[in-house]
Amino acid sequence: MCEVLVIGSNLPIIAAPGDDVILPCHLEPMFDVRGLTVEWSKPDLKPDPSDRLRRVEYDHLYRDRKEVPDMKLASYFRRTELFMDDLKHGNISLKILNVSEEDSGRYRCFIPKLRSRVKAAIVQLVVDSNFTKTSTTETPLHPRNLQTPDYQDVSPRDGLSTASVVVIVVAFISVAAFVAYFSHRLHLKLNSLQVGDSNQQHRDPS
Repeated sequence: MCEVLVIGSNLPIIAAPGDDVILPCHLEPMFDVRGLTVEWSKPDLKPDPSDRLRRVEYDHLYRDRKEVPDMKLASYFRRTELFMDDLKHGNISLKILNVSEEDSGRYRCFIPKLRSRVKAAIVQLVVDSNFTKTSTTETPLHPRNLQTPDYQDVSPRDGLSTASVVVIVVAFISVAAFVAYFSHRLHLKLNSLQVGDSNQQHRDPS
């Protein structure tokens, strides 16, 4: 049986403050995780020194087929969600609403009870105020397409469009053909006139 691996994103997710973002993470090959625990946390976040029990707080925790809100970091309360209908397909991507620059950093998706050597993956989030704000910084949700770029609009925004270039090229070729045709006709006519004058001279010598 092929080993199931947790796969994140090779590229950082870049967003503007106020964006909704999706941190991609999935299992490959496809694997139903509805009966397992899914943990999303920030591995670089230091524990609260006032907490004597050193409890782990999560950005998002899914356990016993439901979310566990009492172990979530306060700053992420009501701001994170999994795609519940896609858990059966192995999609454990995390959606974060209304991100701020404080949300920047590394995120770890982890399935502790997965029988695999690779139970976790890291996704980097960069929230930059210089980045153009969008309604949602989306990542494809299907597990097989999580690392595929989002092709929203591939038409040129500035300059000539492809259709305009084609029209110009066709018009140029047509004009060139037209000029070549009439140049050829003119050349033939001139040759004909020269031949006529030559014959006339032979008939009426001076």
